[in-house]
Amino acid sequence: MNEFPEPISNTTGKIMAKIRLDFRGAGKPIKFSFNKKSIVRLAEENREQQAAIFRNIPMQGVNIEDINMGIDTYAVYDDILNTEVAYAPLELLVAADSLKDIFRFITRDDFRKIEIIDPPRLMFTSYEVENLLYKFHEEMIKYKIVLERKINR
Repeated sequence: MNEFPEPISNTTGKIMAKIRLDFRGAGKPIKFSFNKKSIVRLAEENREQQAAIFRNIPMQGVNIEDINMGIDTYAVYDDILNTEVAYAPLELLVAADSLKDIFRFITRDDFRKIEIIDPPRLMFTSYEVENLLYKFHEEMIKYKIVLERKINR
């Protein structure tokens, strides 16, 4: 008797996932308030720019099936910046060739949540896990380089 269940495969061979990204809008104090854009508007503009990028720039191994910008923008108080910060959420429905193609989304600063929609069960060999971990390592190195550039500016 086999103690492991048979893998359930989807018909397309792709991994369908819903990914939520929250784009930030933070304002700097300006003496003249009529020149200041609201932090909510800044967050929404940032979300719109990123949505345009997702729509228009192809990514190898990933197909953006749907973009949902209908989630309400929210504002919270940031203790570090000592000011209010707004976030404009965006949900992407993606079809990826493999799980490692999704890493570019989960290593972003604005990543908040992921839901694997299809297949309902994933099984990996040790070789596949090694490849996933290596790809994750590569993405974290890229992320580190981007952070260092931001800090050194």
